[in-house]
Amino acid sequence: FQASNPGQFENDSDVLWQRGHVPETIVYHGRVGINTDAPDEALVVCGNAKVMGRVMHPSDSRAKQNIQEVDTNEQLRRITQMRLVEYDYKPEFASVMGIKNT
Repeated sequence: FQASNPGQFENDSDVLWQRGHVPETIVYHGRVGINTDAPDEALVVCGNAKVMGRVMHPSDSRAKQNIQEVDTNEQLRRITQMRLVEYDYKPEFASVMGIKNT
């Protein structure tokens, strides 16, 4: 979609943007692409992104509780059972993602 006026889109028949249940939020049911017209994930940004706040990720310690030290010998034993691999990115993926060293 291309916005001609903030909050209004050229094609109003496909109303995919909605006000969220929480104040000052919007919801889009589909994929969003910035600098791409073919996003293959919920949000694809082709270019740099500037974050002025924090990025919350499931591995972030702020999302966890009951964090405990573990037996390092047991963890090393588990690591020796892991399958370790090396790989090269496929050229078409590297090109789209701007990856120089594949």
